Amino acid sequence: MSLTIVGVVVHLLVELVLIIRVMTRPHREPASRIAWIAVIAAVPFLGMLVYLLFGETNIGRHRVERMRQVIQHLPSRVIASSGEEENALATVPKRYEHLFRTGQSISGFEAIAGNSAQLMADSNAAIDAMVADIDSATDHVHLLFYIWLPDRNGMKMVEALKRAAGRGVVCRAMADDLGSRTMIRSRHWKEMREAGVRVASALPIGNPLLLLLRGRIDLRNHRKILVIDGRITYCGSQNCADPEFLVKAKYAPWVDAVVRFEGPIVRQNQHLFASDWMSYTNEDIGDLLRSPIATPPSGFPAQVIGTGPTVRYTAMPEMFESLFHAARRELTISTPYYVPDESMQNALCAAAWRGVKTTIIFPAKNDSWIVGAASRSYYAALLEAGVEIHEYVGGLLHTKSLTLDGEITLIGSANMDRRSFDLNYENNILLYDPKLTTEVRARQQEYISRSRPVTREVVESWSVTTRLWNNTLATLGPIL
Repeated sequence: MSLTIVGVVVHLLVELVLIIRVMTRPHREPASRIAWIAVIAAVPFLGMLVYLLFGETNIGRHRVERMRQVIQHLPSRVIASSGEEENALATVPKRYEHLFRTGQSISGFEAIAGNSAQLMADSNAAIDAMVADIDSATDHVHLLFYIWLPDRNGMKMVEALKRAAGRGVVCRAMADDLGSRTMIRSRHWKEMREAGVRVASALPIGNPLLLLLRGRIDLRNHRKILVIDGRITYCGSQNCADPEFLVKAKYAPWVDAVVRFEGPIVRQNQHLFASDWMSYTNEDIGDLLRSPIATPPSGFPAQVIGTGPTVRYTAMPEMFESLFHAARRELTISTPYYVPDESMQNALCAAAWRGVKTTIIFPAKNDSWIVGAASRSYYAALLEAGVEIHEYVGGLLHTKSLTLDGEITLIGSANMDRRSFDLNYENNILLYDPKLTTEVRARQQEYISRSRPVTREVVESWSVTTRLWNNTLATLGPIL
């Protein structure tokens, strides 16, 4: 047998093994299996290499085991006292109870009452408020960002942490090793450590070639968490950077929304931070989660929803779909990235079909041309169902927000795309509060006022080439 024939046989065997692996991997949609098989068969060598690098959601056995041990060590319930979940749900209309039950099934956090919150005016105001709270800290500061840049706002945070550490406050700062690589590899990171700030990298890359043997390099910690003294926390889409976002300045300004929370909900964000911190350091901070929580006599119920590659498969899409199905009058969404699975797209369309005023706001110019094009492939079906689509033209609308019937809000870091669903660690807060929801809804209306409407006529006017390109990228969505 010639070497050529041997090579062909070996290639076919490897291809067959990979196809069998694609077909037998758990938690994979049929569309994803078909897409990967098509890629492997159409571009054999490149397709097989891409699948080996990016085809499976795997952060490595060691990391999974470490996270499992950390979660088992931490308190499993984050509530104020026995029966607190029932007390919290007692203040939620029956028609919304199942939303908080769904959230609890994802990361184990019950709905917890007694919270208050303030929607920050804009990105700079959010950073200034964070810095002011850090300057007032007396015990500890915990910070986690996906992107932390050494720009004006980023350096405000650096200096605030150094000041806090200098007066004896325990400061722990963590950033994603890829998203914040500029900061982590700068002199500022070293200077923070020298000033007494305890720093750590989430999902460290190290040697990329060795990492590829342990797991995917593009699984990232996309969370944005700040906890001060266990009594204040922030949640939203804001990275630790200027809205001018110099690393992608041509899309600026980045437009974000951040909410400052006080109350028992802080403990749940603290729990999420602790699980990440203890997974990548040797410091046990579990005792911070074991002290009693005081529940104020008034305040709205809320719940932290933490998702990621080691959390239940389909968790975030299930949460979104539950919210879509719960809408009775109005559903308004802002998201920069929209590449849904089939059931999620159908659920959003179903809301509009049954008469819910359904509105979704995207950025007109997306920093990911792939996701931007794939998103537009869904426009025709959304518009046909009656969904109103607006494209924001005042910068890159980065806010991930959802308001439901003027009473329910979901805000946080999760996008409506497969990266957030399958690859990223995300954090969101679900809450029932008509007052705060009215404020978030007003912010969404501001986005709409700075947007251009997308009509069926506009979509129908797209060229065949544009539609082909958008639909091709959407077809490849399950593997992107």
